[in-house]
Amino acid sequence: MRARSTFPILAFASLLLIAGCSSDRVEDTDGSVILSISDFDGLATRVSVNSSGSLLTLGSITISNIAKNPSRPTSAQQNVEMDTYEVSFSRADAGTRLPPVLVRKVLGVAPVQGTQTYNNLPLMGIDQFENPPLEDLFFINGAFDTETGAQVITLNLTLRFFGRTIAGDDVATQPVTFTIEFVP
Repeated sequence: MRARSTFPILAFASLLLIAGCSSDRVEDTDGSVILSISDFDGLATRVSVNSSGSLLTLGSITISNIAKNPSRPTSAQQNVEMDTYEVSFSRADAGTRLPPVLVRKVLGVAPVQGTQTYNNLPLMGIDQFENPPLEDLFFINGAFDTETGAQVITLNLTLRFFGRTIAGDDVATQPVTFTIEFVP
């Protein structure tokens, strides 16, 4: 009799364990894949606005397309057509003024369980360098932040990529943040 009453308890505990161990990763995007920034290289941590040519690029960045549940079969319907990327900014110093957000189109396909690499990806352009706060650091404008009085502006750059699976599901990477010091 004791073995019979133990079995339902063990069965219930096993179901709870299985339900809690799903290999599906919870994401805030649609579809059966996860886009992930898996590698990057060639990012300056200190940039002179007067020497930059009003352009800041990332040497290379790799986006991985990972099946949410690798135990299930995959198909070309899970390939992701890359669409855009966005760079937003926040201050890592005492200032409050921010450069405008950069949004750019990108081309490429990240195959399921594969990668898409971009080289020399622009993170900042003329719109970011020639507007407050960075424009203050140009020699012609005095070479200091008029809001804080500092000669260094420290910004957090947050990068995110967006795409769509061939099946039509919108997907995006989790935001990745870099901190860069800008000097005259």
